[in-house]
Amino acid sequence: MAAVDVLATGLVALVLASTVWALRSADVVHYPASVQIAASRAVGRPPMTKVITPAVSSFVEGVLDRSTIPGISMGVVRLAEFKDERGPAVELAAWGRRTEESTNGNDLAPDTLFAMASCSKAFLVTSVGLLIEDYAHGRNVTPLPSAVDVFGWETKIKDLLPGEWALRDPWADENVNLRDAFGHLSGLPRHDYSYRPEDEVEDVVRRLRHLPPAWDLRERWSYNNQMYMVGARIIEKYTNAPYSSFVTSRILRPLNMTSSTFSPSEAARTGKVTQTWTRGVRRIPYWFSDQVNNLFAGPGGLISSAEDMTKWLATLLNGGVDPATNVTIIPPSVLSNMTTARPIESSVLTQAHVSDMGYGMGWFRMLYKGHDVVWHFGAIPGFSLLVAFLPEDNLGVVLLANMDEKQDENMTILFRVIDEALDLPRSPIYSKPTSQYLAQVPMIQSPIAGRSASSPKPLPLDLAAYAGSYTNVAYGEITFCAPNSTSLYCHDILASFRPVEAASPDVLPANRLYAAWPRVWSSHIRLRHTSGNSFGVVFPRLFPHGYGLNRTAFEFYDSVVSVGRVEFLTENGTVKGFALITQEDAAAARAARSNGTVQEIGDAWFEKVS
Repeated sequence: MAAVDVLATGLVALVLASTVWALRSADVVHYPASVQIAASRAVGRPPMTKVITPAVSSFVEGVLDRSTIPGISMGVVRLAEFKDERGPAVELAAWGRRTEESTNGNDLAPDTLFAMASCSKAFLVTSVGLLIEDYAHGRNVTPLPSAVDVFGWETKIKDLLPGEWALRDPWADENVNLRDAFGHLSGLPRHDYSYRPEDEVEDVVRRLRHLPPAWDLRERWSYNNQMYMVGARIIEKYTNAPYSSFVTSRILRPLNMTSSTFSPSEAARTGKVTQTWTRGVRRIPYWFSDQVNNLFAGPGGLISSAEDMTKWLATLLNGGVDPATNVTIIPPSVLSNMTTARPIESSVLTQAHVSDMGYGMGWFRMLYKGHDVVWHFGAIPGFSLLVAFLPEDNLGVVLLANMDEKQDENMTILFRVIDEALDLPRSPIYSKPTSQYLAQVPMIQSPIAGRSASSPKPLPLDLAAYAGSYTNVAYGEITFCAPNSTSLYCHDILASFRPVEAASPDVLPANRLYAAWPRVWSSHIRLRHTSGNSFGVVFPRLFPHGYGLNRTAFEFYDSVVSVGRVEFLTENGTVKGFALITQEDAAAARAARSNGTVQEIGDAWFEKVS
């Protein structure tokens, strides 16, 4: 997310942060496209003409100018109109810079490598589907647990991972199946700050039992990356090989996606990886180490290029068959299952050209101007990605941007490309500056918690009472420092924040707390008092010495998922602990089905230990 994926604003945030309720697992979204995805040969379709025209190129350049995105790489693919024609028609283009050292600001190329983030999820689902097919046809003879009679999408995870899998909610623990997990219907919210950079996938799976759910199984669609780590664990367990090796041997190598990899260090050695920037126009390092990328391989670890991704898209358009070799890469049943979407309600969407959304497994689905679009975004710090294909219209598009929180721009370009390819009327929505575009697709997300109340209450106790160490079995231990704390630990923490805050125009309240928080998405935590026992929280990664050519101190945090609030509980003049809340909708759901105490509503309850 996106965290991976770190959520985007506008249309994508609408999908992920609005009130989205899943219907019964038997219900599907009824699109004009058939459930079986295949290349369309519709009578009357106009002959294929160039899609990345000078007008489209000019449009992309305008988006770059308005959005401060350093560079965008694009691939467009369509299958040959007639079966005797050779291969798919592929168009590739790139605009802008790959490196800040570029002398002409135009060194991005279609073979530049990007982290694909959550666009990797479809590769995980495909891999699990291939494993299912292997067992069905006797190609895998690794013994399955005795509880597994038939291995399929409805197989319960507890039966596949006995002794490892457990959830806090007994009903979900017993009944979550593969389709639930990959369809984001497990009842768990994100919990993206519960895993550590040094974790193995098995650590994350075993820690799930300690994470509080927010909803009942299948009650609501709620994005969760850990379920895709569970999928990677299943692949590893029943193939006796790393998940990345399975994807490489069964998908990447057969499709001749020779530049694609799950190793950041391997990608770096090619010299083709793009540098990355934040929405604040600051360079940041490639976010994932090799170890973190192994952890995140299932939900978001693929590294690829626009050039390579057109080979993946061509295969999806061709019903799972590689058009270059005529070899089936994705069995029809796998492609059908992962793209069959269950509805997620987003009726507040005001964009007239876009339908309500559906989600299958690793793919969103919607109608744009009546045309069926299967798509997924990707978003981690420094990257905004979008992969989409129109199965009935013979069109696949990949858009890769080297700046985070730019999903609206990617979606705007996608719409423009679709209009060009299908000769649809141009939409006024994308002829306007980004700020006006965002106004037409309002964000539907919980307000950032922790903002000052209209009449804030004073802190009940001295700030020093809130400093100290706290622990939670799933999230780990954290030690807060007040600005005047003098321990060696606190000296180092405060020294890290000092240049960052000195370089920031923000005016900070006197009552604030700091801590180290080395997680995948953060290095530290800052609490700012808002009212009573409430603090706003951010999870930044600090760059006290700057990064790249700019050595000025700064911090980075995602504007949606790296913020929240902390609610401390005090009794008889002492602090008992605090609730960490990063999703207001999840906190509200927990409050509605419990007594609503501080201990019950949070993503985690941290007990004070010293």
